[in-house]
Amino acid sequence: MFLAQNTDAATDKVIKNIENLEHIDFSKIKMSALLEKLIEWTATTGFKLIIGALIISIGFKLINKFVGRFIYVLEKKDVDITLSKFLKSLITVGLKIILVLPVLGYWGIELSGIAALVASAGVAIGLALQGSLSNFAGGFIILFIRPFKVGDYIETATYGGTVEQIGLFYTQLVTIDNKQILIPNGTLSNGSLINYSAKPTRRVDLIFSVGYENDITHVKEVLNKIVERNKLILKDPAPFVAVSAHSASSVDFIVRAWCNTENYWSIYYDLLEEVKITFDKENISIPYPQMDLHLKEALKK
Repeated sequence: MFLAQNTDAATDKVIKNIENLEHIDFSKIKMSALLEKLIEWTATTGFKLIIGALIISIGFKLINKFVGRFIYVLEKKDVDITLSKFLKSLITVGLKIILVLPVLGYWGIELSGIAALVASAGVAIGLALQGSLSNFAGGFIILFIRPFKVGDYIETATYGGTVEQIGLFYTQLVTIDNKQILIPNGTLSNGSLINYSAKPTRRVDLIFSVGYENDITHVKEVLNKIVERNKLILKDPAPFVAVSAHSASSVDFIVRAWCNTENYWSIYYDLLEEVKITFDKENISIPYPQMDLHLKEALKK
């Protein structure tokens, strides 16, 4: 009997506790706890993240303006455009790295841990980026030795074009037909190239062939007059016209004329056209490959 009474009393107590729980709003308790944690996070970590992000955003804009102003001053002082463009890339990257590192420390990221991680992975990174590091070093070599500059027309073993930009890792060329070529700086600094724009003057060399039946003195006079009429050809050094070879079916004349580098191709094509027109007027023959066939009648038996 006593056991039954205690059991009933315990059951009644449990039922009353359940009834009390029904009056509790668990959603308010969860929302309140979540709100407290959100406020705590905002006041500590979140605040730091927001401040750090603002510093990076504003800092990047200030760096871009500073670098732009710095390059503008260099251009006003007639600093070579090759150097100014290279410095723009280098300074921009360097300043942004300097800005980001303190912000990472402010966020609580241990820079010593990052340094240890980079050091431990140095060998792997070096092997993976050896090509890029070579190109980066090649950019400094090009800037220091100055084998070419922006605006020069260069030719490598594979490509040729006008230098449009020298970057940290690649040099950008533009071909005559307006194609863009990116060449690694490491390749340019370690390979052979021809810089057609390095000197202010160039020499146009052309060979013209005439038939053996022509008077070579007359041909030489005609060529000299053609060269003298061209106003783009320099008088000093003086042009040179002479017989260069007695070929199998022609007498070859060489014409050497000096000009400003930017006028090279104009003179080259003008001379080719003018010589053909003048030779036709002067009845000077230009030989071309030909074959004479002699047919003999078969001997009759």
